[in-house]
Amino acid sequence: MLFGLLLPAVNKVRTAARIGVSRSNLRQLGIAHESYASDWADRHVTYTRDNLGIAGGDVFDYCNLIYGTNNGFESHPPILAGWGYNLAGDYVAWAYWPAGASRPMFQPINFPGPPHTHIGATGWGWYRFGIQATAFNSYVSHRTQDPIFYAPNDRWIYDRVQPCFDVPGDFVAFPRPCNPAWSSYGMSPAGLFNPHVFGDNGRGRLWNAPWEMPAGYRVPSLGQVAHPSLKTHMIEHHWLQNAKLPCNKSFLGCSPFFFNHSFLSKPVTLFYDGSVRFLGVTEAMSADRRQIRQTGHGLWSRDTPFGGNGYFISDGYDFAETSFHMLTVDGVRGRDTVSGE
Repeated sequence: MLFGLLLPAVNKVRTAARIGVSRSNLRQLGIAHESYASDWADRHVTYTRDNLGIAGGDVFDYCNLIYGTNNGFESHPPILAGWGYNLAGDYVAWAYWPAGASRPMFQPINFPGPPHTHIGATGWGWYRFGIQATAFNSYVSHRTQDPIFYAPNDRWIYDRVQPCFDVPGDFVAFPRPCNPAWSSYGMSPAGLFNPHVFGDNGRGRLWNAPWEMPAGYRVPSLGQVAHPSLKTHMIEHHWLQNAKLPCNKSFLGCSPFFFNHSFLSKPVTLFYDGSVRFLGVTEAMSADRRQIRQTGHGLWSRDTPFGGNGYFISDGYDFAETSFHMLTVDGVRGRDTVSGE
């Protein structure tokens, strides 16, 4: 009986401690972003050439157009994950090369519909793993699978990747049971495009296709952030706080719900001013509705190829309806909430 009484309190303390770790992770990653920007003309990390729009956003076509080759080894830079062992025991470079099935990896996020329907990776992109690749992780730990990239409450990912933490190598693919995984945290995709992509197109829509703009993929500078205390930079991608179900049956396997899938969700969030706090779905939805009443449009764009349904809203747990962080109007110049708390 005593154990039954104590268990909820123990679990509460354990959860709070894990949240504290996640806060610390995001705070340190925010410092790493600033360090990266100080070395690279104040810009965000990017894995996409600024002028990819001249090739319709297709890195495969870009290689043909610019370099006259598409073999991926002598053209557009690959997304390097690091060095590690393969099954044969060789120590090799692991990377996404700009060809074939790797095409989706070179988009900050893949939008549904043309011209990338054939890719079959809607909603995927380097906003999910860009902090782990070599270009950025050299400002953190020089490792792709490092505890700083994982929220301890994100058990679906954390339990699988934890055995990798102590295995030698920049990128850990083998031996099993080490199971490499992408980060628990996602950058704001809207903040990784030219701000005009999520801006007014002059015809009443808050969207301009980046693959139709020569500089649509030009990643903005941190100096372009207009509301640093109100614009999200990184966020826990899964619904971790107050989660009611472990699996979202809309997805294959036992995949978790996303951070925007419930009124109860309160992801730990890093803002561009370096502050870290909970930004609940309820707060984000309230701010969005206030914006609609004042200006006629919300804080996130309903005009992207995701449409009014936004970022997988229909796959949610309840009637939460928001795509804050993901589809922010005006990108880094926009806001995801209207107050500091």
